[in-house]
Amino acid sequence: MAEASFYILQSQSLHDRYQFACKLIAKAYSLGQYCYVYTDSNEQSQLLDKLLWTFKDTSFIPHQMYDEKYGAPDYEHTILIGTQAAPKNWQALIFNLSSKYPDDLTQTDRVLEILDNNESLKQAGRQRYRQYKQNGFKMTDFKI
Repeated sequence: MAEASFYILQSQSLHDRYQFACKLIAKAYSLGQYCYVYTDSNEQSQLLDKLLWTFKDTSFIPHQMYDEKYGAPDYEHTILIGTQAAPKNWQALIFNLSSKYPDDLTQTDRVLEILDNNESLKQAGRQRYRQYKQNGFKMTDFKI
């Protein structure tokens, strides 16, 4: 059964939300997992791209921006960031930083949603929570 995990931060800072996402992405990478980071816009993707290089002095997390017209890379263990549906090998673990429910979750084992304490963000998150639940996902949540 696929799982959707919601991480709810006490902070209302977008920066804190992205920093926390980077920590979870780093953990996924250290475990050798493919993962896809789903964002709302190219600007959001570029911000996360930059942050993954700089959020920790000692970290190295290979990642790249994804555009379906160029296809997915041939090499393993790279984190992909993009605004489109995740490519085939990157569907197992999705970090949803967008405001939308991700497309095509048929191959997904786990979706991670990271919300801060912003009311409009939480409201959109509640809607996605209901969608995951209606689609048979096992639900977990963590207050951070």
